[in-house]
Amino acid sequence: MTVLWINLTIVFLFSFFSRYFAVAIDGENSVVSVKPNKLLFLGALASLMLVSGLRSNIGDTFFYKHSYVTNDFTWEYIKSQKDMGFGFLQMLLKKFSGDSQTLIFTTAIVTNVLIMMVLYKYSRLFELSTYVYITGGLYLVTMNGIRQCLAAAIFFTATKFLIEGSWKKYFLVVLIASAFHESALILFPIYFLARFKAWSKATFVLLLLSILIVLGFDKFSSLLFTAIKDTEFGHYQNFSEGGANLLRVAVDAVPIIIAYLGKEKLREIFPESDYIVNMSIIGFVFMIISTQNWIFARFSIYFSLYQLILISWIVKVFNKKDQKLIYFGILICYFAFYFYESVISLNIIYESNYI
Repeated sequence: MTVLWINLTIVFLFSFFSRYFAVAIDGENSVVSVKPNKLLFLGALASLMLVSGLRSNIGDTFFYKHSYVTNDFTWEYIKSQKDMGFGFLQMLLKKFSGDSQTLIFTTAIVTNVLIMMVLYKYSRLFELSTYVYITGGLYLVTMNGIRQCLAAAIFFTATKFLIEGSWKKYFLVVLIASAFHESALILFPIYFLARFKAWSKATFVLLLLSILIVLGFDKFSSLLFTAIKDTEFGHYQNFSEGGANLLRVAVDAVPIIIAYLGKEKLREIFPESDYIVNMSIIGFVFMIISTQNWIFARFSIYFSLYQLILISWIVKVFNKKDQKLIYFGILICYFAFYFYESVISLNIIYESNYI
């Protein structure tokens, strides 16, 4: 964990000072009125990329490396696989190097660059977004579910099109993301849910539906897996990883509750917040359902990125005299959660042949 603690410190400090030395911009064409210092932003990004890209373990990293070395990525092989985009990427990389670290480093660069670019554009308190990206556990997830997180990062770039209502461009990005992980196809109908006004009747129907699914999960799962048994997702029926930790659900719930309590102020300072809030709520719905089966938490990866934006704005919902307290409260609580999840619960050990 030593490398991961150092990485957290470096990323937070670079992110904090990048906002401290931010540049004022024309508010008419931007969500935020200031942009973080680009050089310091690159410092935070470099740390994220290097630590992730130079790892030799964590999650299924070993299996990706093994697959890269042992498989011959011909066109015939790629077409026989479910995620052709990822196979094509490996075929290109293997033309340059047979070293499996090439795959890990490349996916780390692409995933973190795409995520950080969107946070750079839409986060109000940029350092909070990057801090929660690490302490909330999503950064570690990118080292585990490489394909899906790469797809999620690609999809995250569609935030601009979601906000603007450019459905054709949004669908195109989703299509590209699905080439790397087929589960991204669920994001097609999500567009219409996210375009509703936040906290409308549709929001509460969605939350109520998630609770009803939990209460009747056996019946729901039976119907669901019967419907998808002949699709790519049919094998998920055999997953028996248990349910998601209730603490994880509670952590996801807090920013959404604050967003609801301060919804009018949030809309005033961040007019586009409805779309970010809706995506966060949809992710929370998946987390509620995942208390019955962990596999549903994997779908929430696509939406957890929006919580990183949301949490950078909710501090500004409070009275000015209370904002500092809330800011430090977020830092302390997420630090405690990160310690609990990474050290106590998962006992994460970071290994690298380079660091």
